[in-house]
Amino acid sequence: MEVEQIYGLIGYPLIHSFSKTFFNEKFESEKISAEYINFEISDISLLKEIIAEETRLRGLNVTIPYKEAVIPYLNEMDETARLIGAVNVIKFIQNKGKLILKGYNSDIIGFTDSIKPLLTRQHKYALILGTGGASKAVWHGLESLDITPTLVSRTPKEGVLTYKDLTPEIIDKYKVIVNTTPVGMYPHVDECPDIPYTYLTEDHLIYDLLYNPDETLFMKKAKERGATVKNGLEMLLLQAFAAWDIWQK
Repeated sequence: MEVEQIYGLIGYPLIHSFSKTFFNEKFESEKISAEYINFEISDISLLKEIIAEETRLRGLNVTIPYKEAVIPYLNEMDETARLIGAVNVIKFIQNKGKLILKGYNSDIIGFTDSIKPLLTRQHKYALILGTGGASKAVWHGLESLDITPTLVSRTPKEGVLTYKDLTPEIIDKYKVIVNTTPVGMYPHVDECPDIPYTYLTEDHLIYDLLYNPDETLFMKKAKERGATVKNGLEMLLLQAFAAWDIWQK
């Protein structure tokens, strides 16, 4: 029997399948007539073809590298997504025969809810590794937790640190470091962000948005210095719950 609703994930490449497995198991257990599909597209313009070909689409998740590039294809954005400037959830709304694509950001919910229990008084400043769409949600999430964030990029930009700028004094001040880049993700498990791990201490909180592998080299090297480490699996789970709530409301 053909399913009534289709949900999915757009990104490139899609070498992981957490969302697909999670949602399809949810649909089966709750007897929902729906299927979750991975739409691996090499260019965001191919989104138009997906929408035209799959009339049962009710919602999409958006991952690297399209969280910002997808915005011009949307009709509306909710206030949080507009403030962040990145979208990872799209809701398909039928209004008087017209299809409306509305963008949301559930990354900020997943991130803040998962990092909050680990924070202490000394966690006042944070380094965000990477400047892509995920970094924007992390930035606003940290600000909502009264933590002052600073971006770190491989290329020099105004108001952004480079990895070469990460002196012992900087690392000592910024006790929270969040990796929002794909560096270290499977299958490139022998890679890690180029930070001076020697200066990390047990006072540092190291958060990696990656979850495959469970312990990235970034996390492993930080843990060797006594730092508290956490991967992005709980964030992914929490943002998936939030995405489902968005699609159903």
